[in-house]
Amino acid sequence: MRASLLQIAVDEGESVDSRRVRVASLVREQAGADLVVLPELWTTGAFAYERFAEEAEPLEGPTYEAMAKAASDAGVWLHAGSIPERDPEGPLYNTSLVFSPSGELAAAYRKIHRFGFDKGEAVLMGAGSELVTVRLPETTLGLATCYDLRFPELFRGLVDAGAETLVLPAGWPERRRSHWTLLAQARAVENQSFVLACGTAGTHAGVPQAGHSIVVDPWGEVLAEAGAGEEILTVEFDPGKVAVTREQFPALKDRVLGLERPRRAS
Repeated sequence: MRASLLQIAVDEGESVDSRRVRVASLVREQAGADLVVLPELWTTGAFAYERFAEEAEPLEGPTYEAMAKAASDAGVWLHAGSIPERDPEGPLYNTSLVFSPSGELAAAYRKIHRFGFDKGEAVLMGAGSELVTVRLPETTLGLATCYDLRFPELFRGLVDAGAETLVLPAGWPERRRSHWTLLAQARAVENQSFVLACGTAGTHAGVPQAGHSIVVDPWGEVLAEAGAGEEILTVEFDPGKVAVTREQFPALKDRVLGLERPRRAS
């Protein structure tokens, strides 16, 4: 399976419309890949909180339309990163979109864990509540976004739902880049899954981004890693390695905590 992670640089001097056109063109250039992945909130910048409301769009808005067309033109599965979604009946959401090679929406995931503690995304956006997986011909994707990476129980839930490849778009800050790499490898090892984590480059609202998009195999080995700037990271991997790893080292079968167990009669 061939995957391309597009580590997009978010430059405040580039308009959202221009970036949308540029990114759609980059997606089209990935024809021949099986899966293309974009970062979190690449239209606005993950730390550009003051622009979320202004740049928010309905689910089937301009980014949806541009990415659906790009996926169809390239004939690829496209994880289009995330957008600030405006729900007409509720708050904003940090929503990821996945398109099939025919340009159909295959899944939408509203980010469950919002970053910022008592400010930023944590107060400006609503929280999602549903785990989302997407079945591809070669593998089943489990969807998560940026700050979700710090919450291992979410990924356990995705594995229980059948996920074999965990896909995570992010706008991760440079000052915590060591956590990015460490946690991506940890999520791969503990869930015996591939991890495809795609970050942004550039600077969002004065916050330098980590870049360093990364692909990790089920043993925690780094198959590919980008640098700090805008870059297309392409890697080929065998999704069948997940089943082999889980059979050779069946640690998931030894889980005890977190599993539903019958209560002993008193």
